[in-house]
Amino acid sequence: MILITGGIKSGKSTLAVKLARECAAPRIFIATGVPMDHEFEKRIAIHQKERGDDFILFEEPTEIFKPLTTVTAGVFLIDCITLWVNNLLYHKLDVDRYIEKLASSLTGKEIFVTNEVGWGVIPDNELARKYIDAIGKTNALLAQRADAVYLMVSGIPTRIK
Repeated sequence: MILITGGIKSGKSTLAVKLARECAAPRIFIATGVPMDHEFEKRIAIHQKERGDDFILFEEPTEIFKPLTTVTAGVFLIDCITLWVNNLLYHKLDVDRYIEKLASSLTGKEIFVTNEVGWGVIPDNELARKYIDAIGKTNALLAQRADAVYLMVSGIPTRIK
């Protein structure tokens, strides 16, 4: 299992696709993003073009553990945890319960993409703090279980575990 974290546009998804392509097929891509506007649609299109037809796609904005428990072979690329947590909060789902469901569904054949959000200021509102806390909790859980953790800095992967 691999966790790739870092800032926005730091190359996390590109590294994840590269690492997944080094694994035997099938390669499963679990997309958590839901296009909210035209700019976000463009971002999704760029990611789709980057990975091409090398992946079986599951669009799972909240139930990312479902493919992990139904597909029995292959590597899973989950992009990304930060959007997943956003979706859980948006739909007013029980974030802790979903994190537990994810934890119990891990196969060890995942590549997770997430953002490092804990280096900024403490937000001034409850929802933003809840969001940051949930991402931090999920990232810590995944990092503890991961065989490798990469921090992307300006397009450069730095292995920290």
